Amino acid sequence: MDHRTTFSIPPSKGKISYNTPVMFIGSCFASEIGSKMAEGKMEVLINPSGMVYNPVSTANIIRIIIENRKFTEKDIYNYKGIKLSFYHYTDFESTSSSALLKKINSVTDQSSRFLKNARFLFITFGTARVYRFKESGEIVSNCHKLPGDLFSVELLEKEEIVRNWTDILNELHLFNKDLQVIFTISPVRHWKDGAHGNQVSKSMLFLSVEELMKNPVGEGYFPAYELLMDDLRDYRYYSDDMLHPSRMAIDYIWKAFSDCYITPETQNLWKEVQAISKARNHRILSESTSGKNEFAKNILKRISAIENKIPGINLDDERSYFLAMISE
Repeated sequence: MDHRTTFSIPPSKGKISYNTPVMFIGSCFASEIGSKMAEGKMEVLINPSGMVYNPVSTANIIRIIIENRKFTEKDIYNYKGIKLSFYHYTDFESTSSSALLKKINSVTDQSSRFLKNARFLFITFGTARVYRFKESGEIVSNCHKLPGDLFSVELLEKEEIVRNWTDILNELHLFNKDLQVIFTISPVRHWKDGAHGNQVSKSMLFLSVEELMKNPVGEGYFPAYELLMDDLRDYRYYSDDMLHPSRMAIDYIWKAFSDCYITPETQNLWKEVQAISKARNHRILSESTSGKNEFAKNILKRISAIENKIPGINLDDERSYFLAMISE
């Protein structure tokens, strides 16, 4: 007897290989799966403005990237000497407006060029609850730990999400007609909303995505939420906070994602590249110079073999590391 409720995921018609640019935008799934691709040195861009959780903020970021919008001083908020953007994550904070604007505009320009040539865009919605900055009335991507009384909290309606995202999908198609947009819902529960509040929020996201899937540009849906909630469905697959997926769960979802979107040949190449990257942290049992040299030379041969299989892959850091080991 199988003590799990498993389900099959139809393979995607479009496939990802090492020459397929892929962008991830959204909450934890976007970062976790995007990072797995990055482990194998694949061509990926992950949350260039930082993690975003709600559909409005996600749409705002994409529109900024499409327009390659240049931020100016008026877009910056000053809180007790800290300069910040409500469209960007806390990593962008600075004590200097010019430094913050330079970083934002540089990232936006790079993201716009990347998205123009991307073949896949994975969108992960985390919550339908938004925080609105009372002073300006804008929905923010991040509150930057400012006092809570500066914001109001709202639950987005399905109609608002669908209307906004229908426009975004059309804009994306005009910007890059070859782009495939895939939606996902984050399995991470927003517990501060309460058990019932979280379910209401997630339900609003599911209803909205179901409607958006009728749009020809809305290419597909990946069931990350269902894999954790319905397939794994056990607290051993959660991290210590009992909300985020454990490393085992992330690896399981990654395998399902890979089988759906990544070619078998590319999956095998990814494993080879990941093994080379991990070798940098490998504890060499032999303390002799000859033992270290032999290990390093073996890895360098594997690097050369991978470079022949994947033209353009950047393994310069790994090569330099193992060359230095030989010269010690």
